Amino acid sequence: MDSSSLNSPDLQHFLDQEKQKAMVNEMIGKLTSACWDKCITGTPGSKFSSSESTCLTNCAQRYMDMSLLIMKRLQQQ
Repeated sequence: MDSSSLNSPDLQHFLDQEKQKAMVNEMIGKLTSACWDKCITGTPGSKFSSSESTCLTNCAQRYMDMSLLIMKRLQQQ
């Protein structure tokens, strides 16, 4: 592989997409872990209780809101 192909716009675009996918996967993993630990207090059955479901929804929304806020603040700096 020659060095010109390493600097191609297509390769850079591909690498940027892969970085974004990795970041999304990492965020989902952290969100799942944090919200599971907070909201699921007992052994889960075949369905979440209404309080667990509400807690998971609220937790995930707060996590996403804070992540977006942090990213916006970092971009402003």
